[in-house]
Amino acid sequence: MQIKQNISLKPYNTFGIDVIAKHFVSVDTIEALNEVISLQNYPNKLILGGGSNMLLTKNFDGLVIHINLKGIEVLSEDDNFVTVRAQAGENWHEFVLWCINNDFGGVENLSLIPGNVGTAPIQNIGAYGVELKDVFESCEAIPLESKTIKTFTKTDCNFGYRNSIFKQDAKGKFIITSVDFRLTKHSHKRHVNYGTIISELENQGIKNPTIKDISKAVIAIRESKLPNPKEIGNSGSFFKNPVISKSHFDSLLKNFSDIPSYPVSDNEVKVPAGWLIEKAGFKGKRFGNYGVHKKQALVLVNYGEAKGSDILDLSKLIQKTVERLFGIAIEAEVNIL
Repeated sequence: MQIKQNISLKPYNTFGIDVIAKHFVSVDTIEALNEVISLQNYPNKLILGGGSNMLLTKNFDGLVIHINLKGIEVLSEDDNFVTVRAQAGENWHEFVLWCINNDFGGVENLSLIPGNVGTAPIQNIGAYGVELKDVFESCEAIPLESKTIKTFTKTDCNFGYRNSIFKQDAKGKFIITSVDFRLTKHSHKRHVNYGTIISELENQGIKNPTIKDISKAVIAIRESKLPNPKEIGNSGSFFKNPVISKSHFDSLLKNFSDIPSYPVSDNEVKVPAGWLIEKAGFKGKRFGNYGVHKKQALVLVNYGEAKGSDILDLSKLIQKTVERLFGIAIEAEVNIL
């Protein structure tokens, strides 16, 4: 284990923001992780996984700990289900492909989501009608204050929409080291009624899709709408889709008859943040080296050498404009550091 000095974090965040970590270490074993979190001369620590759900706005005057734990294994199985454990440093999409290649169902709709396995429960990642909590069984995490591994069940995690205990009461207190998933071995439940999955499958002439077919359809849809972080810096969806009251939505319909919505309860609906941002005039708008993606208004992008503070200022301008036009406060989905 080697602690390096003055390391650029540009390769470690999908926005491609070039900020400097005063101290940096990558750990690939639990023993090394325990050793580094015990170091008393680095009181200011930042845990970094895949760097996909964050916006770095300034240099970090402390120790960045890059979680690079690897490994996927089957823990148990019966005739219908299998429990799989993936280490926190595994790339999420590669894990999804591993599951599909083994005909383990449940995560296919979550294909091509950027980031690593260890950060997936923090955000309760979701896409196309499926959320992480639907396949989550438990995770192991190390408290920053001790070396004793703690197991969090699904109930413990208190999952919500793009939310969990790790963004609330346990924020900054634990490092997730592995995640256990409960997946189907056959009779997979196919989620194809969300978004444009059905039409994509129809375009491919597929009537009875396998989980691999669904994954390929999701990948095709995402690639057609979202920029590849390796080509254009971004963190996927920057904002959460807001939930508003039914009465508020009805009042908006008077001036915006085409406003889409998804029912949440008898009294609430979810409104696509991308639609609000597009209506506010930001879709495809560019400000020099940064802007809003031309195909998906939810995605803020770094076209090259943008500062994190530039993108943060843009996000605040979008929030202010959307609230002025629609009376809706949209929240950032990414962590801003």
